[in-house]
Amino acid sequence: MSLRGGHFRQSSGRRTATAAAVTSLAGVHDSLWTAATHHPFLDAVRDGTITDSAFDRWLAQDALFVADLLTFQARLLARAPRQAQAALVGGCSALVAELDWFEDQAARRGLNMEAAPLQATLAYRELLQRLDTEPYEAAITALWVIERVYLLAWTSAASDSTPFGEFVEHWSTPEFADYVAALGDLAAPDKHEDLVGDVLALEVAFWDMALSAD
Repeated sequence: MSLRGGHFRQSSGRRTATAAAVTSLAGVHDSLWTAATHHPFLDAVRDGTITDSAFDRWLAQDALFVADLLTFQARLLARAPRQAQAALVGGCSALVAELDWFEDQAARRGLNMEAAPLQATLAYRELLQRLDTEPYEAAITALWVIERVYLLAWTSAASDSTPFGEFVEHWSTPEFADYVAALGDLAAPDKHEDLVGDVLALEVAFWDMALSAD
């Protein structure tokens, strides 16, 4: 869930990471990382067995989440140290473009983008609001987890036969991997293990939500 790689410009001089080269983290919360990045929802996308209703439910809720994330990230930018500003500005710009992209997808798929947020979306919104009161280091670490999970998850959903290849490619570009790496340079997950776990649990709940009515 979150920033979409198709809207990033690759910065000169920054190492180029590929989504295929990104591997899951070792250490604490291994099972949560696995659950959040190799979920049955993603398996169904990869296999082409996901129902339109489940995918569209997830897509509409993800658009709501992206709007919340943009609000959070703009506030985080306002209190970020100088060395973090370039990455966060690029992220905010990509989120604005992503919301435009969601509107295009909604028109194509006949989605109601005014749908009420479901419980998983509301829980994520509460976390983002809570992060406004946390130190910058904690907030940037949470943002990195959100984006890294998203990259790993959609990379795991890739296949040559999925009818959702457009979406998988959109959310697993090398530019997005580069952005995640930039956030990783700013994050301190070893100092915020509980927060990392909170984000991962919310990610699992968000995938679960998409399948809940099917």
